[in-house]
This record gives sequence, C-alpha cells and structure tokens, in this order.
Amino acid sequence: MKYFTRNYTYNKYDYDMSMSREELEHLLAEKKRRDLSYSRILSSMCTYPHEVAVYAHKLFIESNLGDSGLFQGTKEMEDEVIRTIGGLLGDENAYGYITTGGTESNIQAIRAVRNRKRKEGLRVSDMNIIVPETAHFSFDKIADILGIEVRKAGLDQQLRVNPDSVQEFMDDGTICLVGIAGTTEFGQVDPIRELAEIAKEKNVFLHVDAAFGGFVIPFLPDRARYEFDFSLEGVSSISIDPHKMGMSTIPAGCLLFREESYLEELAVPTPYLTTKEQYSLTGTRSGASAAATFAVLKYLGSEGMKSIVDECMRLTRFLVDGAREMGIEPVIEPVMNVVTLQLGDADRIASALRAKGWEVSTTRSPKSLRLVIMPHVTEDMLRRFMEDLSEVVN
Repeated sequence: MKYFTRNYTYNKYDYDMSMSREELEHLLAEKKRRDLSYSRILSSMCTYPHEVAVYAHKLFIESNLGDSGLFQGTKEMEDEVIRTIGGLLGDENAYGYITTGGTESNIQAIRAVRNRKRKEGLRVSDMNIIVPETAHFSFDKIADILGIEVRKAGLDQQLRVNPDSVQEFMDDGTICLVGIAGTTEFGQVDPIRELAEIAKEKNVFLHVDAAFGGFVIPFLPDRARYEFDFSLEGVSSISIDPHKMGMSTIPAGCLLFREESYLEELAVPTPYLTTKEQYSLTGTRSGASAAATFAVLKYLGSEGMKSIVDECMRLTRFLVDGAREMGIEPVIEPVMNVVTLQLGDADRIASALRAKGWEVSTTRSPKSLRLVIMPHVTEDMLRRFMEDLSEVVN
C-alpha cells in the first residue's frame, strides 16, 4: 500500500485512496502522542474541560449558532449563559454572545466603539485606543485589522497600568481605554475603578479584558479588593473566557456590553438565514461550545467554581512557599493563579526545565519564569517540578 508502512506513515499530499477505520485510528493515536500532556504543562491558561462540558459538546456538536433559528434549544442555552455570566460580572441584563475567545471578544468590543465613532464623524485614521503595556497581543491584531492606533501606557511598580500614563496618552481621538483583569504574563489586575472614573469624566468607552481573571476574581477571598466589572458605572464592555478557568471546551469566549446599542453596532443583515441579522465576527458558530459552557455553569454553580479557584490558589501558595525555601522570590505576590519567579537567567532555566519535560514560559519585562496553576495541576506535580527546578537553578 502506498500510504502506509507498518508504522502507519503516509503521503500527506495524496488523498486518492481512503483509509480503513483501523488505519485511521492508528494514525490519530500517533498524532495524539505527539501532543503534550497537560500533566507536564505549566504555561497554558487552558486546561482539561470538565466532563459535563465534554458530554454537552458532543451532544450538540452539529449545532450552528450562526443560523440560530434552526437550533432554538442551543440559542436558549446561549441566552442563559449570557445572563449567568452577566450576573457574575455585576449585570445580569448585559448584552452579548459566545465568541471563540478573548481575541475575538477584544476585536469586537473595539470594532463596536469604532463603528459608533465613525458614524459620529470621526475618521478611523484619527482614532486611537489606550491599553497597558501588559495588554494581550490581540490588541496588536486590532491595530492591524481595524486600522486604529494602539497606544501602550506605562505601568506602576506592581505591573498595573498607571492611570497618569493613560491620561497623558489621551487626546481628542481617543475612543476607548482598556484595562486588564488578569494579565496574561503576571496575572495582575489593573486599577479598573480609576480607569472607570477617567472614562466617565472624559466620556470614553472602557473595555475590560477579563479573559482569564473573569472566572477567578469573583471567587477570591479578597474579591472586594479587585473591582473590575459592571458594578463600576464606567465599565462599558467585558471579555471573559469560559474555556480557561470556566472549565468549558475550546473555543468558548464571551463578550458582554452594558448597553445593547453597542451590540447593534456590530449587526450585519443576513437575509438568507433564519435570523435577520448577525452580531458575531464569525459566521458559522459552534453551538457545542455554548452548550458546554451552559452545562458547566449549571452543574458546578458558584460553589463548584469557587472550590476550583480555591484549590488553584492553594497550590499557587504552595508553589510560592516552595520557591522561597529555595531563595527564589516572585516578581509580585500572586493575585491569582499565575506565578512569576525572579531568576538570574530565566531563559536558560526555562530551557533546562523543558529538557526535563516541563513546558514553562517566560515573561518579557521584567524577565521571569512564568507558571500558570490551572485545575490540571496537582500538588504531586508541583513537588516533582520543584525538585527539577532546584536542580537546574543550583
């Protein structure tokens, strides 16, 4: 057979002949073995989805929310998810939809305010948004896709955006401020209340990127320290990812607006579908992800979600305490389940840890070893990691 040897190698450019089911399963198993296991991953903000999410995803695998009139049960679940997450974030009457993740949510939030300002007569070439230096790289995509200047404000000593720096960057072309609730590199929360006050004073849209922190902060013991959601009057929109700490399947993000009128700014007519218009960036949308998110939220409830966050935070403290016993300090005291460790040569140490089978990452500035303590991480896993860390550091 041309396509297979005993090791099931194949010519990837030639599909003239089909495979048997047995051959295909062997091939898929081979590819799966090439993927890393989460049991050695300490760099990802994703994790194994909850079993009920997997069940729901499979049950609704063919559902397309891009033509939601055909899948009314799936649409009902999406609507309930929006109300539930809105309530978690301070406004159960918020408006939005299930996205593919934080990148789409961020693009759509900025696109909505851009479209509004363009209608008001401001030229796109004169528009700018202000984000922290720690903003996710999706905002670099936004600059490219939407043609808007993205200005990056400086940080304070705790790696939060500096409100004074934000105001220095603002001018008549500033259409949006962005704050991060759970920065990708450091897990820090920007001073959203201060940004909200600036946004109200200057009558500017404020978007909060809570893709990671949105399912963490509400369940922290000191949650009141970190105001970031619609309970603050100046917050206009929020992105949050169920496929991260929400334990849903990939891809599952969520974009919420305080005002429905901003969702309407994204609408395009869809004359040949069962709905008259569409707000999403993608046309075909996975109903399976919406069902998975619905299932997790229903099954776990707030107490179940809190227990997951509690365990991640316990292990975060366990890791920091163990690092301190080795004489290694965190860059900042962890706000959530992201740990960054100060090391002499973070890149060298990260490379040595990868050689031992650990997948870790490093931050840009200040340079450090970055570790994310997701629900797949166990105490035994961290003990083994710290043994290897001690070897490569010493």
